[in-house]
Amino acid sequence: MTEHPHIAVFHRLLAAFSAGDMEALAELFHPDVVWHIGGSNLLSGDQRGREDTLAYITREFQLTGGTYRTQLHDVLANDAHTVALLHATASREGKELDLDYAIVFHMRDERISEGWVLPVDWRAYDEFWS
Repeated sequence: MTEHPHIAVFHRLLAAFSAGDMEALAELFHPDVVWHIGGSNLLSGDQRGREDTLAYITREFQLTGGTYRTQLHDVLANDAHTVALLHATASREGKELDLDYAIVFHMRDERISEGWVLPVDWRAYDEFWS
């Protein structure tokens, strides 16, 4: 059985994110992407458009001093969606992030058109980013 092409898109996204390669990331986001970050913290809210989404990712790197890391557990995809199960670690202002989360993407034209970050423990996520 062959992998769905959206799985390859996710792997390129993860490699670009891990390398901090904003140009490669930009290519993977639809120009009209909407990025949803829930919770009640300084990163919460909706980012609209590629520039705002990339600015959010840049801020994540800056706030953690480049310590934000992800480990992939699994990725699933179909023609409309990609879902990845991940584990994140990071350090920030004496706080440690160490939690599982899911990320859900709507896909359009082989690019991410909408995304949701869904941590398993919202309280720990909010405490880290507050």
